Amino acid sequence: MTIILIRTLILYCVVVFSVRLMGKRQLGELQPSELVITILVSNIATLSLEDVEIPLLHGILPILVLVCFEVLISQVSLKSERIRRWISGSPKIIIQGGVIDQQMLRELRFSVDDLMTSLRTNGVFDITDVRYAIVETNGTVSVCLQSAKQPAQRGDVHAAEDLPDPPEVLIADGKLREGALQSTGLTREWLQSILRERGLRLRDVFLLTADSAAKFHLVTQEKRCV
Repeated sequence: MTIILIRTLILYCVVVFSVRLMGKRQLGELQPSELVITILVSNIATLSLEDVEIPLLHGILPILVLVCFEVLISQVSLKSERIRRWISGSPKIIIQGGVIDQQMLRELRFSVDDLMTSLRTNGVFDITDVRYAIVETNGTVSVCLQSAKQPAQRGDVHAAEDLPDPPEVLIADGKLREGALQSTGLTREWLQSILRERGLRLRDVFLLTADSAAKFHLVTQEKRCV
């Protein structure tokens, strides 16, 4: 009994350390790779608790290897958009301009009930109120309401009645997203003029978002200590 208690406490500390090392996301916010690692870690820890004949090191070592692998993959994903997209996927638009993309719903294996449940979770009960809906890489659905259905704010007193489409990410971590630039209807010349005015190069930009009305938000890269 004492051995089981000690093994339980040791594995508990190892699993808590592993989860903290992976980050502080909630279960519903986990990316696919993180969810897989979490399931594997829990299963390995369970095996070591159920069978005392298994050396404790045989349970701890695989857990640490998996967590270190996940941390390594996360670091690589930060540097490479292609690897990040391969591991975590990319957001998918299922409602655009108030029109449901049925083909995308089929590709995501999203039923009408799944769609309505996700909208209700966002506080939307009438699908005609939705202007944009996007399935994020962690499976959650983000919703943008029609301009007439959006909650009123103080700035709306002087706002135009017809709002532009939601801003899109044009530059992420120094890399231009051509598809997003075309989607907003903006040009490379406009983008280059914005950068020239601020004396910036593409690699100097951490984040640049803009909408179809050319309203943008720019965040420069932080200088890192070597």
